[in-house]
Amino acid sequence: MKKACARFLLVVAVLSVIACGGLRYSQLDPAAKDYHPKRIAVFPADVGTYEEARNPIEQIVPGVLMGKKWFTDVIDTATLFRQIQANDELRKISTDYISKLQTLNYSDPILSKRIGELTQTDGFLLVAVDYWNYTVEKDKKLAKVSVGLKLIDPATGKIMWKAGHHLSESYMLIKPDLPDVARNVVKDLVGKMPH
Repeated sequence: MKKACARFLLVVAVLSVIACGGLRYSQLDPAAKDYHPKRIAVFPADVGTYEEARNPIEQIVPGVLMGKKWFTDVIDTATLFRQIQANDELRKISTDYISKLQTLNYSDPILSKRIGELTQTDGFLLVAVDYWNYTVEKDKKLAKVSVGLKLIDPATGKIMWKAGHHLSESYMLIKPDLPDVARNVVKDLVGKMPH
């Protein structure tokens, strides 16, 4: 009985991962083929109403990027946050930049260039959590995570790449940890990121 249950759970897990093949969306700027950042910063995540996602996602994204070894340096979210808090100019420029991007969908090249200069980076990543929860759909219990990423070239202000992806893991008795689901989402996303 235990073996049959374990096999069933394994099959369900594999099928749920296979069913979610490919990213939800991915958009690449034509100039991205010549864009190869060496030093990248990960901004604090926009978690919306999912505040419990903040700590895990802000550790997962830089961790996955560091694991790829594509960049000479990855400034993690905590380090960048400390820089923003310590530097009034960086705090104001970052706030203005993100505000314009969110409200006007405009990546300001002047502000992004200054962010790049102040952080000494040639790329920065914006992270958004679209959902992070346990839910029931059609009598099926699911652990669901959706994440979006935007890679900005500070020198031009161009959004070189943006993508979103989500995974749902079904379960019966034991809830999968949402950070584990999120790690798989981020790995899928980063695997498609230009570098």
